[in-house]
Amino acid sequence: MTHKKPSISIIGAGISGMVASCYLQKKGYQVTVYEKNLEPGGRVRNFTNKGFTFDMGPSWYWMPEVFEQFFSDFGKKISNYYELIRLEPSYSVYFNDGKFEVPSSIEGLGEKFEKLEPGSAGRLRYYIKDAREKYEIGMHRFALKPALRFDEFLSKDIYTLLRRLQPLRNMEQHVNRYFEHPKIRRIMQFPVIFLGAMPEKIPAMYSLMNYADIVLGTWYPRGGMSRIVSAIYALALELGVTFRFNVDIDHIEVSLGKANYLNSYDERLSTDLVIGAGDYHHIEQLLPVNYQQYSEQYWESRSMAPSCLLYYIGINKRLDLNHHNLFFDTDFENHASSLYKNPSWPEKPLFYACAPSVSDPSVAPSGCENLFLLVPIAAGLKGDDPSLRAKYFKHLMSRLEHHLKTDITDHVIYYKDYSIQEFITDYHAYLGNAYGLANTLKQTAFGKPRLRSKKVENLFYCGQLTVPGPGLPPSILSGKMVAEQADQYLAKQKGVIIS
Repeated sequence: MTHKKPSISIIGAGISGMVASCYLQKKGYQVTVYEKNLEPGGRVRNFTNKGFTFDMGPSWYWMPEVFEQFFSDFGKKISNYYELIRLEPSYSVYFNDGKFEVPSSIEGLGEKFEKLEPGSAGRLRYYIKDAREKYEIGMHRFALKPALRFDEFLSKDIYTLLRRLQPLRNMEQHVNRYFEHPKIRRIMQFPVIFLGAMPEKIPAMYSLMNYADIVLGTWYPRGGMSRIVSAIYALALELGVTFRFNVDIDHIEVSLGKANYLNSYDERLSTDLVIGAGDYHHIEQLLPVNYQQYSEQYWESRSMAPSCLLYYIGINKRLDLNHHNLFFDTDFENHASSLYKNPSWPEKPLFYACAPSVSDPSVAPSGCENLFLLVPIAAGLKGDDPSLRAKYFKHLMSRLEHHLKTDITDHVIYYKDYSIQEFITDYHAYLGNAYGLANTLKQTAFGKPRLRSKKVENLFYCGQLTVPGPGLPPSILSGKMVAEQADQYLAKQKGVIIS
């Protein structure tokens, strides 16, 4: 009989799963990550075709300190893996009457706001001062809480902290207290657009994202967002983590309240602890029914953040675009209603266009443009088919051509679309969601599915459907938190006997 460090199985090689693997392997555990796809990264994967390199999912690099702290925990620097460049301008917003470029400094933005609304530059400084407080409290205090016990949030200054976060005020009220011009209001509300609800449903504490946007800046890792994946994966391998790709776990065996084996087709994999780093709903379905925490009724009652209709486009000419471009040239309320109030396919949607080749020529052939288009749509919509995707693509091309005053459609040399069905197939995503749960007050902290199972004592979760929520920085925090909780649990055990 011999004693050895417990084995830890992580289901999913997305950002949170790989981050968790790094921290746990550093502790000396035997960590194996199982991934259904052929490569790591989850939604942050990329692909190449015809000389173009397309990031498949996240394209905004905010809160660089979170990435820096992660690598610092292992004695590394971001510069050991990739080069970061700050974008200038941060992004552009297209309205009906033209383009508004958002500068990369608060002073520059204040000058532009002042031209629209006298006095707004001064109010912007006060707004950002408040947003900075919310950022420091939210990211440095509350976002690091696993929300497993109420006493995690008890402290002598809790009342003061909550008062500063203003959880009962919504983003619409908060922004409107400072600004009157509709363009300024829309720009300031933009960062919460993918949080899964109308601004009047999103707590004012999420103005912390304005601080992240305006002060901390919008960045880009040269070579593409997948450089983040490559960096974390390289670190995990260096630490000794084992990865197994093309392994789709289809059942978790539970005995006496503990997960003992993972099953993948004909393979039975022994384990001492499991971390579900894939879709939370899907991983729950891998358990026997009596060990599932949340019923289908529970999931149906949740408010989901949007899914997306995505297009990856190669253009054989250069376009007059910035790296990030938001098209708010249509009615915001109508599109938002189709997302959150009456889920349906939008008639004239807002959309986002990313042209990374503007900042990074390596992601497209010489003289060409790499274009990523995103239309937010409600999760779970029916009727997604090639003709519908073609209709929306034609609509987006028409609007792009109108604003850029140039032909684009005839210069498309590569085309790929991606939407709800692919999110389900590739990620087992519940209802084909792209951004997890809506970040409403009722679905924050204790309102999210638990990081640790209440029914299977050695089963933990991380990723966008649990705390702290969706996004690249939260996924890093989630992976770190689950690793800490798993380590604490295993430290209390007397050891695992392997015969």
